[in-house]
Amino acid sequence: MYAAILSVKINTIKLQIPSVFLKRDVDIDIYLPEGILGNEKIELLLLNDGQDVAKMDFEQVLKTSHQNKRNSRLIVVAIKASIDRIMEYGVAGIPDFKGRGAKASLYNNFIIQELLPFVKKQIAIPITGKVAFAGFSLGGLSAFDIAWNNPDVFDVIGVFSGAFWWRKKDLADGYTDEDRIMHALIDTTFTKPDMKFWLMTGTEDEKADRNKNLIIDSIDDTIDIIKGLSNKGFKRPEHVFYYEKVGGKHDVPTWENVMPAFLNWAFEC
Repeated sequence: MYAAILSVKINTIKLQIPSVFLKRDVDIDIYLPEGILGNEKIELLLLNDGQDVAKMDFEQVLKTSHQNKRNSRLIVVAIKASIDRIMEYGVAGIPDFKGRGAKASLYNNFIIQELLPFVKKQIAIPITGKVAFAGFSLGGLSAFDIAWNNPDVFDVIGVFSGAFWWRKKDLADGYTDEDRIMHALIDTTFTKPDMKFWLMTGTEDEKADRNKNLIIDSIDDTIDIIKGLSNKGFKRPEHVFYYEKVGGKHDVPTWENVMPAFLNWAFEC
């Protein structure tokens, strides 16, 4: 007797949201499983840098992820960044040493007050399962910041090759690790105890090594994020999962390759 493998078709809906906060139209792609009956557990994932998601075979990735999920469906919203990406992404209220991320608070407001109500109205289905926010590089930092600061909205955070180096002081101006903005935010705030974190780096994400310890900065900075979360009481692997991709680069093919692992962990059956 062979078990039937469920095949779920994924439709992609392209939409624009006029944002009062960002003063522009925001392009989004909604990846919507076909044939939702209404009795399934409905889960939602927001992804920053939707223009990178569009370079993946994401419909197939999502289709495959549904094969063992008979009683749940995952809806994904990929938010495309604008030419103002480096100002809109970052840590809300705390620009980096070059003033980048100055519009991060406005982007936070867009996500919470404009995007989510718009999406929920479009899909017209109650979200009964987890709500996650994830992103790549600087988009991962942004997703972490927004989800961390809105624990009543989000349950899961995913970061692929996160820009956790984001700092208040340049290396040439007496920088120390205490100048890393997200690490300091974790140290000084706390979110709900059941939030989950999936953090990924590639061993070839970059070549920079600030402290000359023969470990690239992206790995060092991510490991220190995990230490900060551990100090807050989050435990591994229940709350925090670290995926180090051997040979992984700071690029879309690497992130596409590890996406199934994130989806399976974040939205387990």
